[in-house]
Amino acid sequence: MVKRQILKFQLLDKKAKLPLYDHPDDAAFGIFSIEKKILKPGEFYAVATGIASEIPVDNFVSIRDRSSMAVKGLHALGGVIDAGYRGEWKVIMINLGKEKYKISVGDKIAQGILHESAQADIKYVKKISETKRGKNGFGSTGK
Repeated sequence: MVKRQILKFQLLDKKAKLPLYDHPDDAAFGIFSIEKKILKPGEFYAVATGIASEIPVDNFVSIRDRSSMAVKGLHALGGVIDAGYRGEWKVIMINLGKEKYKISVGDKIAQGILHESAQADIKYVKKISETKRGKNGFGSTGK
């Protein structure tokens, strides 16, 4: 059984909502807006959430799209919240759709996933090892 972590949140604004899992078996929790914004096609904006967190050491939160919004062209960008960060969470949204998209106070705008993390020892080498795949990428495995 996976050990459950405790993810602490502070509400920084009276409009802020505590993130929540909609279902007991969900991998991600919902993140909500505290502001109104109309995103025009091609526009991006950092939407305020009114929350700050205390993420357990050796963990981070990854911010992800909501599929119901992504299908309309609205996507969340730039999504890692580190354990040491104590500021307000903002979700960078971009509208890649053809229509304006209205965000209202209290809307679920993204979802977060708590992940374990480990730092690597970064080392310079003159040459890296060879593999069968090598440098093949971007469609090299076919359709």
